[in-house]
Amino acid sequence: MTKPDSKRSSMALVTGKPANAAEEQVNNVSSEPSVSGSPHHAVTPATPTKHKSAKQVSRDNLSRRNTESEVFDDGTNTFFWRAHTVTVLFILTCVLVYVTLLEETPQDTTYNTKRGIVASILVFLCFGVTQAKDGPFTRPHPAYWRFWLCVSVVYELFLIFVLFQTVRDGRQFMKYIDPKLGVALPERDYGGNCLIYDPGNTTDPWHNIWDKMDGFVPAHFLGWYIKTLVIRDWWMCMIISVMFEFLEYSLEHQLPNFSECWWDHWIMDVLVCNGLGIYAGMKTLGWLSMKPYQWQGLWNIPTYKGKIKRMAFQFTPYSWVKFEWKPASNLRRWLAVLGIIFMFLLAELNTFYLKFVLWMPPEHYLVLLRLVFFVNVGGVAMREIYDFMDDPKFYRKLGQQAWLVAAITVTEFLIVVKYDPRTIMLPIPFFVTQCWFLGIVLILSWTLWRFFIRDITLRYKDARRRKQEVTGDCGRPHGNGGTATPSGRGNGGTATPSGRSKLNGISESLRHRKS
Repeated sequence: MTKPDSKRSSMALVTGKPANAAEEQVNNVSSEPSVSGSPHHAVTPATPTKHKSAKQVSRDNLSRRNTESEVFDDGTNTFFWRAHTVTVLFILTCVLVYVTLLEETPQDTTYNTKRGIVASILVFLCFGVTQAKDGPFTRPHPAYWRFWLCVSVVYELFLIFVLFQTVRDGRQFMKYIDPKLGVALPERDYGGNCLIYDPGNTTDPWHNIWDKMDGFVPAHFLGWYIKTLVIRDWWMCMIISVMFEFLEYSLEHQLPNFSECWWDHWIMDVLVCNGLGIYAGMKTLGWLSMKPYQWQGLWNIPTYKGKIKRMAFQFTPYSWVKFEWKPASNLRRWLAVLGIIFMFLLAELNTFYLKFVLWMPPEHYLVLLRLVFFVNVGGVAMREIYDFMDDPKFYRKLGQQAWLVAAITVTEFLIVVKYDPRTIMLPIPFFVTQCWFLGIVLILSWTLWRFFIRDITLRYKDARRRKQEVTGDCGRPHGNGGTATPSGRGNGGTATPSGRSKLNGISESLRHRKS
């Protein structure tokens, strides 16, 4: 929420009315004619064109206001929220002076190189945290989201550097980050014996299930819980969850760890882990949409319980916007939703292919850091995409975080293509190709029918109906001196709305001749 919104909400809190009601009150006061008799104070009525444009704007913003929660803020600006650009610059200068004048530089070239790169990144982060543009999120603090924006820039530059290296140099470069990397690692195969109950194993017939119970089970649940909070739509989450399982079926000939048992795909992943995560996420979304967003300064709260509660709510959103994607409403939104699903699936695949081509074990901390990174930047990027798609008149360009996330996802995929093209170009089984071809044809066919053929048919029917109405109005004869009835007939007689006169109880069509 931007600062003007906070001031507007503060005014609404003082007056005891919601922000929208306050706006309507201001608009009503400004549009009322002056009570003064002087012509200089008279308000000239707006032209019909202006009235039409105002109504159009109100209709465009009505759905947007209905999905936004009302925020009440007393406008308290404490030390925690003030800018500290001079303070950060002073501390950074003191550190650099200490390193330059008081610290002896080691003679280790490798150590100095690593140290210099880390120091350069830290200086850039300090600049970005204090000077970068704020995004749509402000809690727990705008500086937190500015930090992740700068981390996105650093990560994208790192990927660009890796992309411009040879395959051998790129893999060996990972040793500068962790000496244990740069060694080819075998992929774990999750397939094999797919019996849920193995009677041949007398010691533990359920050993296949226990073997699959590793750290990825809670990771799947937590991951889909967070993805639901990011996407804020049950249907899109379920489509992405099911589509990724189809991708694992289709690509198990490329990566061995995509080979899983059928019950591991559809029971443990889709129903248990992903399904429960999506369910918990939707419940949380319902709570966030119903939660009152009333913010008050910490020192203005009299009780300690209220202060503790206020500190806990600092880590919740400042306001809430319910996402209504409406993919079938128009072609632009339909293509945008398809693009979001595609980029989501591509980012999911990059997780497995990157560690495969860069020789990183699944449990390495870099894999975990990448997931934490996408958790923090994904929510901001999705909100910026939704704003850009839902209100293009106000948001005329794609948000900075969304732009970086898209660039990072594409760069990761290009690294995968360059470092192991042989794996990527392995021929897909014929029946898998047939399934994907059928799915693409169905999507294209539905798109053509929904946004082209159906619209043309509806426009043709509407034009034909209007033409018939105009022809009927022009073909109605006028009476000879009689009073015209609502049915358009005169002659002083009484006609029914259906255009028939009742003579002796019998309905007959009126015949008219040209005079």
